[in-house]
Amino acid sequence: MAKSAQDTVPPAAFPLSQAAPTLSNKQLTGIIGALALAAFLMILNETVLTVALPSIMAGYGVSAAAGQWLTTGFLLTMAVVIPMTGYLLQRYTMRGLFIFALCSFLVGTGLAVIAPTFAVLLVARIIQAVGTAVVLPLLMNTTLTLVPSQHRGMVMGLNSIVISVGPAIGPTVSGVMVNSLSWRWIFGVMAPLAIIILVLGIIFIRVPSAVRKLSVDIFSVILSAFGFGGLVYAISTIGGAMENPFVPLVSGVIGLAALALFIIRQVRLTGPGRELLNLQPFKNRTFTLSVVMIMIAMGTLLGTVVILPIFLQNGSGLDTLTIGMMLLPGGLVQIPVGPIFGRVFDRHGPRPVLIPGALMLAMGQWLFTTINPGTALWLIVTYHTIFSIGLAMLMTGLLSAALTGVPHKLYGHGSAIFNTGQQLGGAIGTTIFVTVMSAIAVAETGSGSALVDGLFRGAHIAFIVGGTFATIGVICAPFIKASKRD
Repeated sequence: MAKSAQDTVPPAAFPLSQAAPTLSNKQLTGIIGALALAAFLMILNETVLTVALPSIMAGYGVSAAAGQWLTTGFLLTMAVVIPMTGYLLQRYTMRGLFIFALCSFLVGTGLAVIAPTFAVLLVARIIQAVGTAVVLPLLMNTTLTLVPSQHRGMVMGLNSIVISVGPAIGPTVSGVMVNSLSWRWIFGVMAPLAIIILVLGIIFIRVPSAVRKLSVDIFSVILSAFGFGGLVYAISTIGGAMENPFVPLVSGVIGLAALALFIIRQVRLTGPGRELLNLQPFKNRTFTLSVVMIMIAMGTLLGTVVILPIFLQNGSGLDTLTIGMMLLPGGLVQIPVGPIFGRVFDRHGPRPVLIPGALMLAMGQWLFTTINPGTALWLIVTYHTIFSIGLAMLMTGLLSAALTGVPHKLYGHGSAIFNTGQQLGGAIGTTIFVTVMSAIAVAETGSGSALVDGLFRGAHIAFIVGGTFATIGVICAPFIKASKRD
């Protein structure tokens, strides 16, 4: 039976190919589904060790400072690799990049399962991060190039589940695994899932891709690594600045200097078409504001996910399983919210999604400031659910709106910039939340207050900072306008 026009993707949806393929809905669903499942598993992996970290530290006999490198090393690798994906998306096929990303993740996951030493586990996390850094821009770029603009909001709503729900339920998964089995089972369960997703991708991702034989500018790669890597490392180590300010200060200076040189070089190389990362998407106001807002959203998300378990476990004496279950409703509620507001975006544009989303995100942060040792658990769950609904709406709107005004040829570079902003925002948010809470808790305890009071006071100030940033997002939201449909 011949396919109708409604069952196929029009040529305009695939502007990067000389001969646009005709894809059935089944083929398109298979492609986006395989990429989304891969991204979900990898994003889940990003925060899954937050609850398991004490068990890992005890098992290997390492300090908290050393254990934190499992997160810092992951973020550093992401910060170095993601800016290169604008080049990679032009140089290699979608299928090739997907297979490389999944194989990289699988090698890292398998190595983590058997890691005999902490150093081996750290190397495993770095290998995992390489695959994660490639998959996220690949998912966004594929959605933009294959999905017709009139349905893009709904699909981006589904994609937002990947980005926001993964980190939200990571602690829950970790809590269940650590309490029932051991932390190694976290990776043991991921490995077969990754194999299944790899097979699905090999079956469905068979789309002709127009690739360009581009030469990579090595100096740009070096500047990118020192720039983004230096900034993330400085941010990640700022918590110990009171004891050793030299490390974050020097890392920050090197990172900023390298980033400035990187930007100058990319602008110069854009003319002859030899740039590693094209910065022209920043000329679009909607794109720039979307990057600012995604940094705020990811910063408050990861900051909240990290400090809630800390002060609830140490301050309220709750076990990891209970804390994980408390965070679960907020993660699950995002699953229906994303697609629903994706349809709203398709019909009415970004403002009806972004404005209420930004308001609910800010409301959740300000409600968290009222938490004290006597706060009922159901109230904390309610606050987290409000925050999570706002997060899902923001993610849906931002993923859909960010690149709508950017030329097709810059989608790969725009995706790389957008995803780099996510990682930087997450690193900054986590560091600010943890540093503020820890500093206030130490000061309060040193002045004679009980540890529980110090932790809750520190969390209170941290959420005030988060609420302030989220309020900036509320101010930005009305200025993101709908772009002309392509």
